[in-house]
Amino acid sequence: MMPNITLPDGSIRSFDGSVDGFELASAIGPGLAKSAMMMIVDGNERDLSFRIEQDCNVVIITRKDAVALDLIRHDCAHVMAEAVTELYPETQVTIGPAIENGFYYDFYRERPFTEGDLETIETKMHEIIDRGDPFEREVWARDEAMSHYEKIKEPFKVELIEGIPDDEPISFYRQGNFLDLCRGPHAPSTKHVGHAFKLMSVAGAYWRGDSSNPMLQRIYGTAWPDEKKLKAYLNMLEEAEKRDHRRLGRELDLFHMQEEAVGSIFWHPRGWSLYREIEAHVRRRLEDGNYKEVKTPQLIDRSLWEASGHWDKFRENMFTADSEDDRTLALKPMNCPGHVQIYKQGLKSYRDLPIRMAEFGSCHRNEPSGALHGIMRVRAFTQDDAHIFCSEDQITSESIIFCDLLRKIYKDFGFEDVRVKFSDRPGVRAGDDVTWDRAEEALKNACEAAGLETTLNPGEGAFYGPKLEFVLRDAIGRDWQCGTLQVDFVLPERLDANYIASDGSKKRPVMLHRAILGSMERWIGILIEQYAGRFPIWLAPVQAVIATITGDNDDYAYKVLEECKKVGLRAAVDVRNEKINYKIREHSNAKIPVILVVGTKEQENETVAVRRLGGKSQEILALDDAVNTLLKEATPPS
Repeated sequence: MMPNITLPDGSIRSFDGSVDGFELASAIGPGLAKSAMMMIVDGNERDLSFRIEQDCNVVIITRKDAVALDLIRHDCAHVMAEAVTELYPETQVTIGPAIENGFYYDFYRERPFTEGDLETIETKMHEIIDRGDPFEREVWARDEAMSHYEKIKEPFKVELIEGIPDDEPISFYRQGNFLDLCRGPHAPSTKHVGHAFKLMSVAGAYWRGDSSNPMLQRIYGTAWPDEKKLKAYLNMLEEAEKRDHRRLGRELDLFHMQEEAVGSIFWHPRGWSLYREIEAHVRRRLEDGNYKEVKTPQLIDRSLWEASGHWDKFRENMFTADSEDDRTLALKPMNCPGHVQIYKQGLKSYRDLPIRMAEFGSCHRNEPSGALHGIMRVRAFTQDDAHIFCSEDQITSESIIFCDLLRKIYKDFGFEDVRVKFSDRPGVRAGDDVTWDRAEEALKNACEAAGLETTLNPGEGAFYGPKLEFVLRDAIGRDWQCGTLQVDFVLPERLDANYIASDGSKKRPVMLHRAILGSMERWIGILIEQYAGRFPIWLAPVQAVIATITGDNDDYAYKVLEECKKVGLRAAVDVRNEKINYKIREHSNAKIPVILVVGTKEQENETVAVRRLGGKSQEILALDDAVNTLLKEATPPS
């Protein structure tokens, strides 16, 4: 066989016989041969040692390619496992994948790892990388592999092999004296990992995530193509710690959480002010977009959840209650079945469509306690939910309108870097393949018409339809998935929703499930971290504090407060018997955007000294001018 290999630039390389990735890279050029790490053959990632025996398309991957990052991290996980087994030979290794921002490996050993152990392991990893041992792939017979791990008493690996399908090869990778069960691929040697890595933490993790299984120790690490990117990531983590919404929520007196209400939030006056301002702004945008706001019940009989399909899919995450008439009720985990019930009240015509139905819907989901995280992941939350009931030929136009609204609202809150993922059908789903084909095709057409660039997120659609996931990037480079748009042909069928078409026939509406913020609670957490608590003045719970220099100025301070409140500014007064510098420092620490200082001179001249958060100087303005200036600055985006 004389394979013809097509390269990314369209050129073709022909060889007299089979060729591996090393030979192909050398044929292209010595620089590529030196920097090559793996290759992609007809869409499949392969080691450079893989032999190509037939015509195909090949991409040689080097360190600068984005796809190489997961390879570096997976290689680094193997290096860490080798270091652990050299240092602590009694340890059993289990699994060690690359993950977002790094990698981990789960180990089983009697004595827990300590932070000091991580430093020792990290030092050993640098030694292993400098050795430059090659990663070598080996394929074993299933019985041979089982016998090997049974002999060395590693039951976790035996279980993994038992789960490998009979038609898949049992492949291992060896580097030096370390051998691990692995599909691959890997770079040519440990030297290709580089030294831009760091071990971050150790935590407990049950084998295969099941609490009935043994507890393992999971060591997390991060790895990057170069030291500059590693340093940037570590700096980002440091900055993220400073911005942690849990700490800032406490320091700014926004909210608290406690054991008696796990997963629920106690909003304090300032936090609730922030909440209400966000809700009011989104409501204004919805009203401009011709949405009709509704409210649906919290407790709904299980029969509706059974009819919608949610009972089978989400039962374990639903809170239930039994009523005196022997009915089982569920606290709603989502709003969509309730919205269908409102839609069904009264006959609907094609002339009525689209119907845009919105709700700030209070929902409850019984999330595992280990998954809860501040106000980002809770059990009681409010969705900025809406459902658009439309005809099939309105999907594209409604999707375009929604995407414009979403971009506008994100920009209002300071987010302009937004990416879109297209999530197609999951393994477990409602509806047949023909219905899913229609839904996915409709959503793809809508994306093209809206000019959206999307990346595929395979198998992550909702159980009733494909969806778009809108991912925004914050001030320190983190990504947050917030908004969604889902095309649903299934729920209107299951809940018997219809409309009268122009020809007099009954038809099912299409249901577009959409959210922009996602949940109010999580969105507020994101905003706290985005702005590090220093909210834009239109969002700030307290927009201005009037601080007196002496007690003689108290009456004037209250007059200034009254003028601020007349125009709707959220203001407070500080007439405590404290030095003005102390007051300024305290309110600055509380992230108050503006401090209006009033003393005898200001009182006599009806002025205020305006100090802005982060500024070192102050501006003297007439009271009316100051109030009008602040009012203009505090006006929400329009």
